Amino acid sequence: MIENAPVYWYDEIDSTSEEAKRRARSGDLGPVWIAARAQSAGKGRLGRKWESPEGNLFSTLLFPESGGLKLASRIPFAAALAVRDACARSVPEMAAELKWPNDVRVRGQKMSGILTESGKTNDALWIALGIGINVQTAPEGTGQETSSLRKEGAPVGLTPEMVLTDLRDAVSERVKQARQDFESLLNDWTRYAEGIGQTVQAGPVQNRIEGVFESLAPDGGLNLRLPDGALHTIRAGDVELVRQVD
Repeated sequence: MIENAPVYWYDEIDSTSEEAKRRARSGDLGPVWIAARAQSAGKGRLGRKWESPEGNLFSTLLFPESGGLKLASRIPFAAALAVRDACARSVPEMAAELKWPNDVRVRGQKMSGILTESGKTNDALWIALGIGINVQTAPEGTGQETSSLRKEGAPVGLTPEMVLTDLRDAVSERVKQARQDFESLLNDWTRYAEGIGQTVQAGPVQNRIEGVFESLAPDGGLNLRLPDGALHTIRAGDVELVRQVD
């Protein structure tokens, strides 16, 4: 179903995710891709502003999810792998890593922003999967280092439209995998995980927990081995992104 979702391009929009949610709340659950060449009010995870210069890709896939919240919780992992897959088609030698739960980074530099939102309309669950990829420009002022496909060696003529074509295929495959074989998806995710075996800090800003990033739990939670030897699992929704400690 997702593989046949049409794409609606906008020269400029406030936010592709906001447009997707407007459609969902009106009863149009897709599947549909909303894409823009520029955004005036892009946003990322935890309400952060997402810089949206022209030349980069800003997109949201809206689709109904009949599998409920259990399946919806798998989508961020599928999305991160799909972004990595799509980027690798443009720059095959790029060694992108995945930072839990769904950041895509190169040498610690952010390459993509992924924001998964969900809701219900007439008791039907929908997901708005927002994906931004730095194609031509690595935005500044984001609070962290960034990179772009162009900076990593992509052709000068690479366009957001070309990247979205690859992304659509990759998302379709990874979402299918998440629904049918989540264990294999997490195994694939772990192959590219940033910080495996290293000491990290995770948790809310006011209550960070330090431990060794040991593995992923069967539901995608992050398993931390604490200094006292205990295993503590952190799950999406109640923590901020894990950050590696020097």
